[in-house]
Amino acid sequence: MLTEQQQQTIETTTLPVMEAFYTVQGEGAHTGRAAYFIRLGGCDVGCHWCDVKESWDASLHPQLSIDHIVAGAMQHPGRMAVITGGEPLMHDLTTLTNALQTAGFKTNIETSGVCAAVTGSWDWICFSPKKFKKPNPAIYERADELKVIIYNASDFAFAESFVPHLRPDCKLFLQTEWSRSNEMLPRIVEYVKNNPQWQISLQTHKYMDIP
Repeated sequence: MLTEQQQQTIETTTLPVMEAFYTVQGEGAHTGRAAYFIRLGGCDVGCHWCDVKESWDASLHPQLSIDHIVAGAMQHPGRMAVITGGEPLMHDLTTLTNALQTAGFKTNIETSGVCAAVTGSWDWICFSPKKFKKPNPAIYERADELKVIIYNASDFAFAESFVPHLRPDCKLFLQTEWSRSNEMLPRIVEYVKNNPQWQISLQTHKYMDIP
């Protein structure tokens, strides 16, 4: 059985990686930019509409060394790395982000904000809260972008509830849940027309049929 010190070493030098791939960011403020995505295993938020439920159990995914993860990113010309999940802040991301930034990458993260600490050094934090588990208020001042998934009409009020807590320069995005696009996208369009502080985020990678 591992000692506490040995376990800490594993946690800070390796991470459970479900997948890593080079593509174009399809959502939010950086839509259209080349990005290397690192999807970490582990999530306890439990969104019923999640399209990567296979990421939830971290034990199903290989523990890869930080050096291995960064070496994979270095194989591509883009220098924006997006850490996602799952819920990536379930893990201490300090070592990973330091290594990526040393290698010349901008570090972006998408998080539900539910975890007790925001570990890592970040150039951009996308805060995407979910109704299924309350975020930790510590995320509010750190968020560069609020992206709320609109599954039904009550989600507009849910989105607005966070705005008073965020920095004035935090960008605000509404994004339809993919399976509900036909119904909810027209509502989002009207909402943004009436509330122009918000912008629409589309999953453009799905429209373009790319990963």
